[in-house]
Amino acid sequence: MEILLKPIGFVRASRAEPLDDHWDQVESAIELDSGTFTEESLQGLDSFSHVEVLFYFDRVQEGKIVTDARRPRGKTEWPKVGIFAQRGKARPNRIGATICQVERVSGLVLHVTGLDAIDGTPVLDLKPVMTGFLPRNPVTEPDWAQEIMAHYW
Repeated sequence: MEILLKPIGFVRASRAEPLDDHWDQVESAIELDSGTFTEESLQGLDSFSHVEVLFYFDRVQEGKIVTDARRPRGKTEWPKVGIFAQRGKARPNRIGATICQVERVSGLVLHVTGLDAIDGTPVLDLKPVMTGFLPRNPVTEPDWAQEIMAHYW
């Protein structure tokens, strides 16, 4: 089965390179496609503190996609884990997901901070973060996952 998706808009950000760390202060604007959406599409989103942004890692080349296990960021001190046990960009469908701080809505533009997507990235969907959809039990993770995130934000 093949699934075709059309971007709802694109990221506009100062970062043009997919660096691994320090995303928390990055300010981005998500510009919706004016041929498909109106200002009503974002109506009410500014009453939420956070939004989950689903996007497409469009600059990851087909030959770089990982489907098996690897060491996150190639660090030999970290265990080899499957692609679905990590959040790297070289994923089978190249889909990224990040929960960002909503700053404001201006017409067809959503302004956020903390989006780890670079300028020009296609956006697939936006979902408001609601506490009812957050984990109901404590989140656990291995030590290497905490290490990888130490400087990410």
